[in-house]
Amino acid sequence: MKFSNSWLREWVNPQLTAQELADQITMAGLEVDGVEKVAGEFSGVVVGEILACEQHPDADKLRVCKVAGHPDGEMQVVCGAPNARAGIKIPFALVGAVLPGDFKIKKAKLRGVESFGMLCAQTELELGEDSGGIWELPDDAPTGKALREYLQLDDETIEVDLTPNRSDCLGIAGIAREVGVLNRCPVQGPEIAPVAAQIDDSLPVSLHAGDACPRYVGRVIRNIDINAQPPLWMQERLRRSGLRSIDPVVDVTNYVLLELGQPMHAFDLQKLSGRIKVRLAEQGEQLTLLDGQEVKLQAGTLLIADEQKPLAMAGVMGGKDSAVTGSTSDIFLESAFFNPLAIAGKARSYGLHTDSSHRFERGVDYRLQEKAVERATQLLLEIVGGEPGPVHLRELSELMPAERHITLRRARVEKGLGVALADDEIVDILTRLGLEKIDQSAEGWTFLVPSFRFDIAIEADLLEELARVYGYNRIPSESFTAALDIVPQPEREISHESLDQTLLARGYNEAITFSFIDRESAVLFDPQSEPVALQNPISADLAVMRTSLVPGLSKALQYNLNRQQSRVRLFESGLRFVPGGDDVTELRQEPMLAGLVYGSRFDENWTGGKDVVDFYDIKADVEALLAHYVAGEGAEDEFRFVAGQHPALHPGQCAKILRGDVEIGVVGALHPQLQKRLDLPKSAFVFELSLEALGQARLPAFRPLSKFPEVRRDLALLIDADVPAASLVETAVEAAGETLTDLKIFDVYQGKGIDFNRKSVAMGLTFQHSSRTLNDDEINAAVDAVVRQLEQKYNASLR
Repeated sequence: MKFSNSWLREWVNPQLTAQELADQITMAGLEVDGVEKVAGEFSGVVVGEILACEQHPDADKLRVCKVAGHPDGEMQVVCGAPNARAGIKIPFALVGAVLPGDFKIKKAKLRGVESFGMLCAQTELELGEDSGGIWELPDDAPTGKALREYLQLDDETIEVDLTPNRSDCLGIAGIAREVGVLNRCPVQGPEIAPVAAQIDDSLPVSLHAGDACPRYVGRVIRNIDINAQPPLWMQERLRRSGLRSIDPVVDVTNYVLLELGQPMHAFDLQKLSGRIKVRLAEQGEQLTLLDGQEVKLQAGTLLIADEQKPLAMAGVMGGKDSAVTGSTSDIFLESAFFNPLAIAGKARSYGLHTDSSHRFERGVDYRLQEKAVERATQLLLEIVGGEPGPVHLRELSELMPAERHITLRRARVEKGLGVALADDEIVDILTRLGLEKIDQSAEGWTFLVPSFRFDIAIEADLLEELARVYGYNRIPSESFTAALDIVPQPEREISHESLDQTLLARGYNEAITFSFIDRESAVLFDPQSEPVALQNPISADLAVMRTSLVPGLSKALQYNLNRQQSRVRLFESGLRFVPGGDDVTELRQEPMLAGLVYGSRFDENWTGGKDVVDFYDIKADVEALLAHYVAGEGAEDEFRFVAGQHPALHPGQCAKILRGDVEIGVVGALHPQLQKRLDLPKSAFVFELSLEALGQARLPAFRPLSKFPEVRRDLALLIDADVPAASLVETAVEAAGETLTDLKIFDVYQGKGIDFNRKSVAMGLTFQHSSRTLNDDEINAAVDAVVRQLEQKYNASLR
């Protein structure tokens, strides 16, 4: 909500500067985003009047004007604006004036003709967006008066970032009410008296979707002058609130929206057929909106229609075919109450967001519609004239929001706020906020909640209102003491922080991405799962719940690559959301840990090292994480990597991670097709682990160190190329016996001198006994046993 400080001061005028006022309402829960001047800094600009205008003798695009407004009399000004002509009032920058950007006006000579000043466009004064010519002021603008004084430009705009629950402050009236309560100032808005009907014309209204729209107010106004100019004060207030002037009818409806918080719309009466029908759209109906966008309506969208066609998307935007144009003479004003649940999310589902939808989906005062129509009628008659008909109200009282009565207990006030308030002060604060005291007893009070406060429903809400109006800074802060028991930390439970620290130490950065992703990404990365769709998504890119953390990391990778970050290491821990069946209540929320690496293996440095990462780099990172869980003895819980398949990963560079026989995660390179879709020049490698499936760690156990020498024997074996090295290691460890203390694969070779279908694997076996020195016979027997087992199981042979 953006509004002019001077406009607010017409309603309520506390003795505070604009910044002090902004600070005050921020502390009351209405956070102010900024306070800005309404115009650029300039001086020496007055209201001028062009008395005569002639063509420049030596330039086709220049005119020589005689301009009144200078204290010393008429001045000659050379101007290139196409709309320069005699009889108009314009901003006149005198010689010596300073315009925005520290631009100083001096006496000049243009093509041999002297010019004493400058005639200004809106953009040159930072007072608008029109740069097509000089700014034409109203005919009644006083010639010679300082422009800043005439337009009251010593003013500020205040922008409030309202939380969704405070829809009552989406208008000057609501902000003024808050300021009046905070400062105990009287609030006096414009007098809005009912406008008497001059004709009997009205338009019948039928409500076919009463749950969504139980209240609708309309009024016919005939014989308006659509070409009348909106008053400058109205245009300025709209501009200072972030809206531009369009035509007098639209300007008035926008003005009422900003003033009272009630969105309105005006139809060209001649373009309507029969009665107004508020109904739900049928699938496939079409409507061309005011912005020219043609939309296919979804079933369930609330519409304003006539007997033949849709006219507007209710609470969002009007239709182009029934809009007010330059030839309109008769209009139909509408003002309605729409159930917030019927409007919420509808605009976003069509890729729209309007001032009307912003208010309706948060809640608009359901008793404000007649007042808004009367105010709009009052303004229209002053500007465009016309003959108003009677105000026509159609209401389904049984479907209107019910009155809310809330009881506030005296004892609850001090207990909830930590400070005792006098009874009179409690009642004073709440009644000035608009609540009506309807009962009082020894225990407390019962209040009737006003129709404009959708956010007040329970006793705690009243405590919140008391606290923010009384002043959070006035509530004392007290320290408390308590006996806190130290919570035991089981050693078998590995904290997420320790896993994070391991990845950070290995060069990763933590990422935090949305739990929502777009449906296309969900299908690309996990086509086997049907993600849960959000009923009210923030945007189309955040429409479904993620079933994997990898899509979010991939988006983060793209973001970094687009900003020249060619080496990326990212990890994220968070929930994934996996449907467990047809019922949404069976949704499983699984804590996961995922990582992604891309680019060079080492950061840029003078020693070189320009190799890019591969599968074994990220596998090593995963093994570092798994090392937290395998500190003790035993092989039953050891982790294994086995070749696997995953729709998002490369068929030849994908491994399932097992603990025992339980799959706990996956690691590999992104699928080449997916890499191409993401426009990645190089391969990206990812892993994802289930933190629940990882389970608990084994407790570390001490094993005495042997003081006897160890012996190493190296073997080079020829085996089939498709035999996994992990299988060789597992078989060798089993065959070597208890004296084997270490086994490492230190070389793999394929190429010249070896069969194309075979490979050479070299492994080092280290033997040691805990209580004596091993002899050659024992070591040879163990090595022979390893060779025999590998020959039998994998057709291996010594090189």
